[in-house]
Amino acid sequence: MANLMSNEIVQQAGQVWFPDSAFKTAQVIKDFKRERLPLIVFANWRGFSGGMKDMYDQVLKFGASIVDSLREFQQPVLVYIPPHAELRGGSWAVIDPTINPLYIELYADQESRGGVLEPEGTVEIKFRRKDLVKTMRRIDAIYSGLADQLGSLELSQKIRKELEAKLKAREEFLLPIYQQVATQFANLHDTPGRMQEKGVITDILEWKTVRSFFYWRLRRLLLEETVKQEIIKVNPELSDGHIQSMLRRWFVETEGTVKAYLWDNNQKVVEWLEKHLNDEDDTRSVIRENIKYLKRDYATKHIRSLVQANPEVAMDCIIHMMQQITPAQRTQITHLLTTMDGPASP
Repeated sequence: MANLMSNEIVQQAGQVWFPDSAFKTAQVIKDFKRERLPLIVFANWRGFSGGMKDMYDQVLKFGASIVDSLREFQQPVLVYIPPHAELRGGSWAVIDPTINPLYIELYADQESRGGVLEPEGTVEIKFRRKDLVKTMRRIDAIYSGLADQLGSLELSQKIRKELEAKLKAREEFLLPIYQQVATQFANLHDTPGRMQEKGVITDILEWKTVRSFFYWRLRRLLLEETVKQEIIKVNPELSDGHIQSMLRRWFVETEGTVKAYLWDNNQKVVEWLEKHLNDEDDTRSVIRENIKYLKRDYATKHIRSLVQANPEVAMDCIIHMMQQITPAQRTQITHLLTTMDGPASP
């Protein structure tokens, strides 16, 4: 009699997304988004499983779900390739920072590797046997000499066959060596330094300092997101790039031009943000004071555009504003209007 509690055990390869694991990954990202939590991903995948059964089980659909989940994510996402780990193929495509450049940052350890193709696959496409043979002809003196002798027209059939045999033997002897060198050369294109030069990762990290880095980096991103939301409330027309440049300008104005380089120090920026966010006094908090000015400028711009679009209501607006202001402000406005009209004639 069969045991009803028994289950089929299916062996799955490591470092590969299967339909069930890809679905779980997409679901976790959606749960984090729903709870408005930041996300840290330790990436070590070689791609998606591409078997016929996996295709039937909708592995492509669940891979696309990961992309959709990250595209809609509105909290910081820090992706890190640990030491001796690698990010390849479709797994690179689904967590690429370009999916959501405002929130996703990709970091790599000094000993990690990353690229769509693995070195062996790159060699199969870019450095095939014919290319290796050309390299042998250019570099190896023995192979080049045999090839030059074989190219002579004044050779007997017997000597030609002997040279061809020697050339073939030399080629078979050198081929594994050149194949290994070509693979190592392709591997150099997957190093963190190369990835950073191409702009596909944010920075290169060391394992011994990675925990401290992510602690301060995450705190900084969360505080910047808080400031960003406050700014958007008072002026929804500002872009993320504009807000980021404003924050940097405020930092330099308070800390001084000499310390402008500290903007790249996450810990210093966190301390600066906490200092000016926690201070309720607008006169001491540069951030709150500037947000107040942004709110006033946006309101003024909005009122000006409304009056320009509807000039017939300008007088009604002036009368309404005169009723809302204090007598001292009314006197000041009268003085300003008199000054604009020029001195009275005698």
